[in-house]
Amino acid sequence: MLELAGDLLPLLRSGAAVAAVTVAGVARSAPRGVGATMAVTAEGRVLGSISGGCVEGDAIVLAHSARVTGAAVTARLGFSDDAAHAAGLACGGSVDVVAYPLPSRDDAGFSAVEAELAAAAGGRAASVGIVMSGADAGRMLAPAQLRGVLSPASVGELTALGESRMLPGACAGADVLFVTSVPRARLILVGAGEHAAALCRVATAAGYAVEVCDVWPTLVTPERFPGAVRLIAELPHEYLASLDRSGLDDRTAVCVLTHDERVDVPALAAALSLPVGFVGAMGARSTVARRRELLEARGVDEEDLARLRSPVGLDLGGAGPDETAVSVLAEIIAVRHGGSAAPLRDRTGPLHRRSPRAGDPCSSAASPVRAACEPESSAVPLPTASPGAP
Repeated sequence: MLELAGDLLPLLRSGAAVAAVTVAGVARSAPRGVGATMAVTAEGRVLGSISGGCVEGDAIVLAHSARVTGAAVTARLGFSDDAAHAAGLACGGSVDVVAYPLPSRDDAGFSAVEAELAAAAGGRAASVGIVMSGADAGRMLAPAQLRGVLSPASVGELTALGESRMLPGACAGADVLFVTSVPRARLILVGAGEHAAALCRVATAAGYAVEVCDVWPTLVTPERFPGAVRLIAELPHEYLASLDRSGLDDRTAVCVLTHDERVDVPALAAALSLPVGFVGAMGARSTVARRRELLEARGVDEEDLARLRSPVGLDLGGAGPDETAVSVLAEIIAVRHGGSAAPLRDRTGPLHRRSPRAGDPCSSAASPVRAACEPESSAVPLPTASPGAP
């Protein structure tokens, strides 16, 4: 839902009629997780995806139904492996979805939801709740509104949530799908050469917020780095040392792509002192060895040196800035998610790793909305929202 905020805001503010289909639960393997959303306008414009193409046609039909009737609709898309493949769901799993009309600008409470969408569109943390059953099925609620209707046991749980999930029975016995988004993961590039430009391109496409820092202002330009969120022309180690640590986390990566030890050694020393999840540097093996000696001489301890990934990148066999960028980004992603970087055909088990959580639709048999691997599907109209409810 929130990944579409930038496109949805102008539509909703203009009074356009839009309905959305959101993944409420996943069983086995599916291309996208809980909270993934497709939106459809009255004119048939489609925004986003819930499956990467597998069951989009069914989702569009559900969205039109919800928009026309004003009532939320649930459905399970994808069943057994054979049925799933026949329907185009090549992942072999199933997803539970809810289709619902989005609030209009004239609805009470729209401003609160609008504020969350604006936060998400601006790259800030945001969250909304979608009532899944009962008289208010399909109603969207901002966190402040949610706290006013949640059961007491669910209020503390809501505060602790860090990802999209179901809250069974949270709203007067009705399930609430809590959808959240966090700011994009940061990638800080030290050096503004061609390899940095290539890495900026592929990392931006992968959803990272890329910052580029170099000592040469003539290199750090919007023309060379059109996808970067920030361009910094100053000494990289000073910039890294000035960063607010509260804005760094284990999703943050720093890559040093310079070819000058006068720049990269102090930059790496600064990066290794930060609470980030990845620090990498380019360089030949002789350069890596020399750099390690210089870092040791600067007092960088063995524990921090062990965090340094250099030469950075996975062995993909490619060459040139673009293929090198893919190699580097592949290692960043593998480290971030704990991946093995092994070919999937050489591994067994689920393709997508999802940790079961209490209250998840696929782990709670008591939840009315759950993603079970049953050989049938359903599209069941939910009660229309009560008159006057936003």
